[in-house]
Amino acid sequence: MPANLIFYDTETSGIQKDFSQILQCGSIQTNRSFEELAQQNIGCRPLPWVNPQPKAMLTNKKIELFKSNTSHYQMMSDLHRQWREWTVDGPGTFVTYNGHAFDEELIRRQFYWNLLDIYLTNTNGNGRLDLFLMLQNLTCYFNNVIEIPLHDGGPGISLKLEDLAAANNISNDDAHDAIADCRLMLELLKIIDGQKPDWIDFFISTATKPGMQAAINCKTFLALGEVYRRERFRYPVVICGADATRPNEIVFFDLSYDPEEIFSLETSDIFSMIHKGGRDGPLKKYKINKTIPICPQEMIEDDAIYDMDINVLVKRAELVKNNIDFHSLVSDAMADRIFNFKEPEHIEQLIYAGGFPKPSDKELMDDFHRIEEPSYRIKIARNIEDERFRLFAERLVCQMYPSEAPEDMQKRYEDFLNQRLNEEGPWGSTEKILLEIEKLKDLEDQTILNATESFIKQRNQL
Repeated sequence: MPANLIFYDTETSGIQKDFSQILQCGSIQTNRSFEELAQQNIGCRPLPWVNPQPKAMLTNKKIELFKSNTSHYQMMSDLHRQWREWTVDGPGTFVTYNGHAFDEELIRRQFYWNLLDIYLTNTNGNGRLDLFLMLQNLTCYFNNVIEIPLHDGGPGISLKLEDLAAANNISNDDAHDAIADCRLMLELLKIIDGQKPDWIDFFISTATKPGMQAAINCKTFLALGEVYRRERFRYPVVICGADATRPNEIVFFDLSYDPEEIFSLETSDIFSMIHKGGRDGPLKKYKINKTIPICPQEMIEDDAIYDMDINVLVKRAELVKNNIDFHSLVSDAMADRIFNFKEPEHIEQLIYAGGFPKPSDKELMDDFHRIEEPSYRIKIARNIEDERFRLFAERLVCQMYPSEAPEDMQKRYEDFLNQRLNEEGPWGSTEKILLEIEKLKDLEDQTILNATESFIKQRNQL
């Protein structure tokens, strides 16, 4: 199977997705044989309004970036440009480790802050895979392919990347460096590829939405494997419904339950199951635009892995597949859900709530990157209609051209800096960060903590 694979990892200033900053991003492009074709390793200094969190800095150790001459805008623009170049001749599959939950959300948000296309990794044929979720399936059904380490001696398991590297004799001298973590992912997949290449090919085929849709319409049923609180859970499942109003959301039926018993339930019971959610029960909700830890039942070598007769499961799968009325009922229950989300207070939190930019705004943002003329960029910042992107453009102008930015823009920018550095909010608090550094000094690396403290105090003029 030909493939254009792009592995990436980030090191960040903290763990708050809406307000933390990427400090380093490492990317490696490979073919399906996992041969390295190209790489990019870039970092930048902290943004003027971002205080690096001490625990994050103790993890990534990137204190040298406090003196970097590269701006956040330069880094994210270079990253965006490189990924576009790697996918210009054919779509790419972007591979992360727990990236659906963190890295990709950070990448999207910081493309958003810098007026760049946030959906680069899953549009124009591109797809995405989360190796962390893939390995949940592997450890449930093929746990002899790689060594799965125990957590603190067991019985629970660990899927931490550094623990997996140690258990499988993969060099890990520079853990929590973005490019080094990309290589850890690569080496793990090379080991798996030596024994289960068909398993890897299957997951690559599910990296896009059409690929996942094809996979879930399976021959018999799917083997869903999850790791929750370090314990393995195995579920034989088939699709049994979808939300027409949210087309990415589907429902699996757990064949451990007798379908006839579930079919006989009242409509209100089915609606209750869907609305209730949770891990237990016969109906399990997933999104087809993300990695789902499934593989075809035909790949499973041990028919007794579910503690149920395989023929019973196959017959149950056919019953669920053929019950069109039940599919309709489950789909209606999905569409009936009401979500009450807290109204965002800050533009960083409006990445999805605010919708796509208007074509006219998109054209202006493209011009912002194309024409490096202060007066023209200021003009663009004036003319963008969407308040989110207009304010982001103003922030960029004030960082790039502090002496040329108009007085009103400077005033808004200074008020914004004062808020983020001197007021407490979801972004944290300078005072609390400095107190945390003091508490950690007796327990952790003082060089990193002192450098972080010094940077914050000098930058904030404390």
